[in-house]
This record gives sequence, C-alpha cells and structure tokens, in this order.
Amino acid sequence: MKVSVAWLRELVDTDLPVGDLAERLTMAGLEVEEIAPVAAQFSGIVVGHVKTVAPHPDADKLRVTEVDAGTGETLTIVCGAPNVEAGQKVPCALVGAKLPGLEIKKAKLRGVESSGMLCSARELGMSQDHAGLLVLDDDATVGRDVREVLALDDTYLTLKLTPNRGDCLSMLGIARDVAAITGAALRPPPAPPAKETIADERRVRISEPGSCGHYFGRVIRGLNPKARTPHWMVRRIERAGLRAISPLVDITNYVMLERGQPMHAFDHAKLKGAIDVRLMRAGERVKLLNEQVVEYRPGLLAIADETGPVALGGVMGGHDSMVGEATTDVFFEAAFFAPAAVQGKARSLGLTSDAAYRFERGVDFAGAGAAIERATQLTLEICGGQAGPISHAGGDLPKRASTTLRPARARALLGYAVEDQQIHDILKRLSCLPEGAPSGAVRVTPPSWRFDLEIEEDFVEEVARIHGYEHVPDVAPRSSLPMLPVHAGRRGRFDLRHQLADLGYQEVINYSFVASDAERDFAGNDAPVRLANPLSSQMSVMRTTLLGGLVQTLRANLNRGEPRLRLFEIGRCFEGDAASVDVQPERVAGLAYGTRLPEQWAEKATRIDFYDAKGDVEALAGSRPLEYIPGAHAAFHPGRCAEVRLGGRRIGVLGEVHPRLAQKYELVEGTVAFELLTGPLLDGQGPRFQGLSRMPVVRRDYAFTVAENASAGDILGALRGRVPAFVKALEVFDQYRGKGVEAGKKSLALRIVMQDTDRTLTDSDVEAVMASIREQLNQQFQAKPRT
Repeated sequence: MKVSVAWLRELVDTDLPVGDLAERLTMAGLEVEEIAPVAAQFSGIVVGHVKTVAPHPDADKLRVTEVDAGTGETLTIVCGAPNVEAGQKVPCALVGAKLPGLEIKKAKLRGVESSGMLCSARELGMSQDHAGLLVLDDDATVGRDVREVLALDDTYLTLKLTPNRGDCLSMLGIARDVAAITGAALRPPPAPPAKETIADERRVRISEPGSCGHYFGRVIRGLNPKARTPHWMVRRIERAGLRAISPLVDITNYVMLERGQPMHAFDHAKLKGAIDVRLMRAGERVKLLNEQVVEYRPGLLAIADETGPVALGGVMGGHDSMVGEATTDVFFEAAFFAPAAVQGKARSLGLTSDAAYRFERGVDFAGAGAAIERATQLTLEICGGQAGPISHAGGDLPKRASTTLRPARARALLGYAVEDQQIHDILKRLSCLPEGAPSGAVRVTPPSWRFDLEIEEDFVEEVARIHGYEHVPDVAPRSSLPMLPVHAGRRGRFDLRHQLADLGYQEVINYSFVASDAERDFAGNDAPVRLANPLSSQMSVMRTTLLGGLVQTLRANLNRGEPRLRLFEIGRCFEGDAASVDVQPERVAGLAYGTRLPEQWAEKATRIDFYDAKGDVEALAGSRPLEYIPGAHAAFHPGRCAEVRLGGRRIGVLGEVHPRLAQKYELVEGTVAFELLTGPLLDGQGPRFQGLSRMPVVRRDYAFTVAENASAGDILGALRGRVPAFVKALEVFDQYRGKGVEAGKKSLALRIVMQDTDRTLTDSDVEAVMASIREQLNQQFQAKPRT
C-alpha cells in the first residue's frame, strides 16, 4: 500500500522526519519497503498561462506559444506537445530552471527563439506519461511555484502489510497506528451529517443477515453532470495507485482510501424498486463493471432490485446500473459484508477488486454510516445536488467479545518487564477499551476495525509492538543440550540434502499442486486427486511424483540460458482419491541435464547418461548394496529405466527421460532422473568399529562370457554371501561385445578384492575363492572363461 506522508500528517499530529517515521512503522510490524519522493527534484518551474498558439513556420509538429509566466513580460516558447491550447495553465520552466538531467537555456528551434519550456508530467519526474503537457487547474495562480501548486514536496511510503492487518488498508487505519506508536493526537477526517433537503429514499432490506451486517444507502438528486474531480483529489487517488475516472467514482474510491470503507455509486434512475441483499438465484446473471458476465453460482451474494442482481455484494458493482457522464441522480451504497461471505469469491470468478480485497480481510463494521456521510459531503461540494435521508437495514454483526489480559502473563510471554500502567495506556491508545484498574488484570475489547484481536496473546503482542521491540533485552539464551535418544544409524533429511549438494545438485521446492498434463506425463496418472478450488489451471491436481516439478524448474532455467543443471527436491506426494488422500509418501527426486562436467579445456564435453544417475543413487545409499531391475515407467526411456531395490524392497526408479517427453518439453541434451522413498535411505545401520588391516591386499580380475540377457546385478547378488568374509569387494568393471565374443553373448570383467585383518592370504586361499566364483557362475549363468 502506498501512503502519502503529507496526507498522513493531516490525520495525525506528528512531525517525525520521514526516515524516523518509516523506522517506527517497520518496528511496529508495518514494514516500509520503499521511501520515494512524489516527484523528482527541480526548480524554476512556475504556473504559465498560454495566451496564444500558432504553427511553427518551419516545422509541422512544433507550435509557437505566447506564455504569461508572471515575470512581467510575455515569453515566446516553442512547444511540441500535441495538446497545447490557448487558455491553458501549464508548468512553465523559465530560463535557468533545473530539471532532472536538464538545465533550461534560451535556444533557437528551427529559427524561432524559445525562452523556456512547457512541461509534461514525465519531465517533472511525476510519471512516465509523455503524451502531452500537464494541464493544471484553471484557478492556479500564474507565476506560482509548481511544486506548491501540485503539492510535490511529498513522500511515498510503500508498506508491505500482512494479511491480518486489513484495518491498515486506509489512511485512517495507518494514522491510528501512528497515533498509537508515537502518542500523537489523531485527527479523523470529518463526516458531518448532511442536511436532508429532499424526501427521496430507496428502501433497502437484507435477506441474508449472516452475510451482510449493515447496508446504508442514500439518494442525492440534481447533480451537475459537467462537474469535474478537483485536482487535489485526483492527485491523492493516483498517488495511491488508482486511476481517476469521474467525480462520483472518484469520491467512492477516495472514501475507500481515506476510511477503508468500500462504496459503490448506482445511477438512481437505472434502479427499480427496493434494494435487497440476497443470494443469487438459479438462472440469474449480472454484467459487472469490467463487462464480465457472471452466471448463477451457489453462494454468490447479490445486490438486487426488482429486476434482479445489479451488483455482487462485496466484490464488484454492475455495469447496467453504473453512473456515467449523464448521471444526475445517484444512490450511494456503504455496507458491511462478513469476510467469510466474500473470501475466495473474486478469485473463483477470475477477477480482482479493491473492495473484495478489503472485505475479505475485514472492514470496520461501525464505519459504514460515517463513510456515506463523508461521501455525501464530498458530493455536495463537488457536484452539487440535494441529499435525501439515509436508508438502513441491519443484519448479523461480528461479536466483539472481551478478554482478560493479565499483566503478569504479558511479562512472562514478553520475557521482560512492562509496567501495568504502560500496558493500560497502550491498550487505550489502541482503542481496546480496558476495563479495570491499571494495576491489575483488565478486560479488553477490541475495536470494531480490528479482526485480528481475539485471545490474550493477541493483546500481549500488541503491547510488545507498540511498546517497541527494541526494548526486548539482549540476553544470551541458557539451556542444556541433552543427548537425544535417536538411533545412531538414523540419518536426517539434512544429511540427504548435504550429500546431494556435495554431488553438485541444487535444492528446489515446488508446489504440491501441478497441472493434470504433468501428472499424466510423469506418473501415467489419468485420475489424479483434483482440487476443489485450485489457484490456477496449472495447479489443479495433487502430485503423485516429484519429477514433473523438477522438469518445469529445468525448463524455467533453460529459458534463461542455463546450459547445465542438477536439481533435487525432497517432498511429499499424494495418493488416493478425492474423498481421502490417505497415502502421502515422502520422496527424494533428482534430475541432471547437460554435460557431465562444466565446459573446460582438459575434459571433453560428455553428456550425462543413465550411469551418472545410478552413481548418484548409490552414493545416497552409502554402504548398503542396491539392486537394479529393468523396469518401465511413464517418465523414462523404455530401455533405459531401472527399478531400485534395497533389501528386496522396491524404493524407487531411475533412468533417462522418455524421448517423447524430452521432445515435448524441449530438452535438447541428455536428461536423467531418479525418484526414491526417503524412509529406506534414512534408516541404516549404526557405525561399527573395525580396525584397519595391515595385511596386503590381493586383487584378481576375471573375464567371462554370459548370455546377453544376464544381468550384472543378478550376477553380483548371486556371488555376494557365498564368498568368505575376507572378500572385501566384488565389482563389474568392464563390458564388451564384438570380435572374439559369440553372437548373443557378452563379456563381463569382474574385480575381486581380498584382504584379511589377521594374516596374509596364501595362494591356496585366493585360488579357492576364484574356483568357487567360477563354479557358481558356470552353474547358475553358464558363464565361460574368456580366453
């Protein structure tokens, strides 16, 4: 939210410097993201009155103007703005004026001497609008400094508000907090009761009292359709980030910005009969101000007359009943809609509105009447007319239950001492109406605009916020650190994260909601669990695999020029149906793309392949042996995919991304991935002490031929457990097909490492192991020694 410091100072009597004010707001929980001047620094620019405009004798797009700038003489100024006209009052930069990056001097433009420059908003550093001159009010005094006329000696504070502080979505709300923080006097904007000069009244009723607690309306007749929004109001509206449209619309927006109460202006002549706040009925539809047509949906709150809905309550007004340039009679609406009745409605309709944004967070239900009086006051001043009596209907209002606040409890929660009187004074400054003596427990009732204060701890937090977090003492924590009874072999998730980071992977955190196409592509799941109220069409189902999110992250990085990536994610997946997502396995998934090593002179640029992913998976498993079985998976290449098993249990899958998916997602380089259950990886054996052997190591290599379909994993699995304990390693380190090997056969090379801790192995020991291996391979796999 953007806050004008000058406007804020009108509402609260504080002379704090802007920097100090921003720091106090930030320390009180209203974070100031940016401090920026309203306009750039300039000097020598005054109000000029354009007397005449004539074509330039030697340039089609230039005009020669005669300008009275209050200097006692008429200035000749060459201007290229397309909207310059005689009679206008515009910013005029005199000779010697200094603008951002420019100093004005006398100059000849195509043979005509120019003694100054007429300025646009962009040249004054007020906006990027360079379409034409900035036209000032007709009553602007000629020769007066433009900074004074446009109130440019002002500063913006851009606040980052948390969702619970809906009360601060207005200047009055910010002023209340500044008054509470600084102790300065609050000066609320006036809202005097209007003089009722006509009897015209439109009846209102509430048929849905649980959704609408107040509905105020007032008819004002005889408006001047040629009235224009005064520049002071236009400036405040635009500096708050909104666009000035027309006087009646601008007045409702101004009241919303000033008091936090969304309002709507109906053309009184376009309404038929009484106004009713009710739910939409089957078959009804309404065209909104943005020209979007909304059909009936259950739970939509309508503002209806005798003909049907004319607006959506708390969301947006209707197009057919909106005010226009010919409107002379207006019906103002100011209401309180319960947050629960509005929340999610605008998003479900695919639209946004300032009214819905405020009603969803809670609007001061006691301020609607004052808001309509304020709008009436401004309307009569700007547009003229005559006001009728206020129509009102009431529904269910929020209960402001009181809560006991105990000073001793407050001090215990804060961790430092705050005097009872200080607590009492802070609550009064927050309008929390403490009941009881300042020296003990008090009953506190939150004001009508604070929907975030309910329990005792909420009020304690307010005490800390207003008293100042800087008062929290800097005390080093003191605590014992007992040994936790965790199994020594149990790894934590941070161990997995650090291990993957050591392997070159970077962690990402994706949404648990994905597009249905991604679920179909990467999980082969045509019936995922769908969300009832998705954030978008790209987040409409719950994921059953992490692979889709990794590929989407990969695509985002490739689009930004990253040639080589390794990504991983640890998160839960969701399996089940719409009625019950009862299985939520936690998995770790990794994806590698591009070359094995970064580009360098010493190594060739080799693409990542299946075995790189396999090596990373084995690194995660540590010393526990994994089994790999050829498998099939929707996300992987049919011939380059393997199931991963640990202790006979399937724990995941790895492989190369399917060519169809690589083409669909434009993955031009090799892409490999894996997805494993985290539980089996975290569970392990505790460390066991084993002394280092001082005996020599014996290594033997054995090459043999087996059938093409024989798996290296099956071979190693058959041999392990059948060799003596001094065999430290069994590895397949080579594979060969070609000359010297029969068709339908392949050659594998096996490395056997042997070492005993107590003695040197003899030749007979080694030969016995080798004979046992040869016999086992021959019997089970019909392996023959390769000669």
